[in-house]
Amino acid sequence: MTTVAKVTDEGTDSPYALSHLDALESEAVHIFREVAGEFENPVILFSGGKDSIVMLHLALKAFAPAAIPFSLLHVDTGHNFPEVLEYRDRVVAEHGLRLHVASVQDYIDRGVLRERPDGTRNPLQTLPLTEKIQSERFDAVFGGGRRDEEKARAKERVFSLRDEFSQWDPRRQRPELWQLYNGRHAPGEHVRVFPLSNWTELDVWQYIAREDIELPGIYFAHEREVFERAGMWLTAGEWGGPKAGETVETRLVRYRTVGDMSCTGAVDSDATTLDAVITEIAASRLTERGATRADDKMSEAAMEDRKREGYF
Repeated sequence: MTTVAKVTDEGTDSPYALSHLDALESEAVHIFREVAGEFENPVILFSGGKDSIVMLHLALKAFAPAAIPFSLLHVDTGHNFPEVLEYRDRVVAEHGLRLHVASVQDYIDRGVLRERPDGTRNPLQTLPLTEKIQSERFDAVFGGGRRDEEKARAKERVFSLRDEFSQWDPRRQRPELWQLYNGRHAPGEHVRVFPLSNWTELDVWQYIAREDIELPGIYFAHEREVFERAGMWLTAGEWGGPKAGETVETRLVRYRTVGDMSCTGAVDSDATTLDAVITEIAASRLTERGATRADDKMSEAAMEDRKREGYF
């Protein structure tokens, strides 16, 4: 006779069953260890945003008490939030990590890239990212992308092969049955790896609360000078906002996702605690990128187009 354990919100009644968050954590830890065993020179993309913070936390858990065998990489647009950069540098120093920085501003100063008319630099990250990967010979690059964020990310595998030009071809994706990951790649190619692929925004926040992970303050409600553009509240700054006719006002806002100041919108919120943020997200019917990222609204296939060019 077969006995079936009763399923609850936290998993099953069995004392040996993993909770939902434990199962996600276990999968991510397995992915980090798999990459450490298969690749020679992996790197973790770390921006100081919540997904990369959770990813670093998982990597530290995966190899504790030893140091993580990867360095970190950040593509700095020059328009990043100061609070996030301060957090990034503090965490790197605290854990004694090595941080590579690819600067968009350097490429603009050398005339390799040009400023866009709209002031946003997020689409300009691709070349600094891909050239840094090539120059440092990174063969695996961890990213915090999740399938629930955007439809192009929804169809990408955990191990995502990129060619010698760092481009993504969906037709070259490999099956990943039973959590078996194929990291084979030709010289010059590399693999993008997404340990949080099966997580949702709500999972991330619940895990942050459970693990008591520190975040930059902009993820919680605070007063900030913002102006409205294309239905989003943007932060005024040297990047070119506000324009004529756009009025700056002080509002109580927070950020659901963090990127370039020129394309990341704040949301009206009074959520000042983790519990309040989790309640707010549970009631939301818009994804974080769909609600707050102008760079994803440039076209219907904006994210997929950038992925094909080498972006995450």
